[in-house]
Parts: sequence; C-alpha cells; structure tokens
Amino acid sequence: MLRRPDPFQALCPTRRVLDRIGDTWAVLILIALDDGTLRFNELRRRIENISQKMLSQTLKSLERDGLVRREVFATVPVTVEYSLTELGRTLSQTVHQLTLWAETHIGEIEEAQQRYDRGLTPSASGRVPLPLNLP
Repeated sequence: MLRRPDPFQALCPTRRVLDRIGDTWAVLILIALDDGTLRFNELRRRIENISQKMLSQTLKSLERDGLVRREVFATVPVTVEYSLTELGRTLSQTVHQLTLWAETHIGEIEEAQQRYDRGLTPSASGRVPLPLNLP
C-alpha cells in the first residue's frame, strides 16, 4: 500500500514542489506567463526588481519541474521564448486563485499589520485590543 506523501518531512517530494511554488519569483513568473509567451527581457521588464541571474535561475528551475517551456530560435542574436506547459497551466489556475484572494483581503492584512506594529492585537473574541508584551 502506497503511503500518502508527507510535506512535513524534509525529503518529501511534495515539500520540494511546495518550496518551488512558494517562491515569490516563481509565482510572479507563472502569473506573467499565464498571459502568454514572453521573451526573457520581456519577463525581466514585467517583473520589477528581479535580477537577470534570479530570473534565469528561476526559469531553469520551472523548466526542470515541467512547468515552463523554453523555446530557442536560431536568429542573430538568439531569441528565447518562455511559455507555460500544460502542467504549468494547471498550477497557474491555482496561483490565479491565490492572487484573487490576496487582492480581496489586502486591506484586512494591512490593517492587521498596522495593529501589530502599534503593539495591539485583537482579543480572542475579536473585540478588545490588548497590548502585546513581546521581547
């Protein structure tokens, strides 16, 4: 009988996949490629603050995982285009849902962060703010 993977175990393959898709750059690349095929420099311009090295490393990892397709055209200079594979499209749907959730709840998250930063947190009932006594 096959055991279900346990992502809490360090060597679990599921955990390695979760690590990959939990990476900010990987998520942003998946979102960008969901709109269609892009060249390397188009991706770099689209994703602010990503270095050339980080974009290259992340694209290679996503390609290795079967999520991104890299296509090279024999032009001068060489043209390289990236697109989502079918597997990548299935993940992109999930990432899209996470993006919608983040957009819907960003106000609540920012309010919680501001309360926390002021040293206040809601009580268990959610009504009375209590000061935080953190070291």
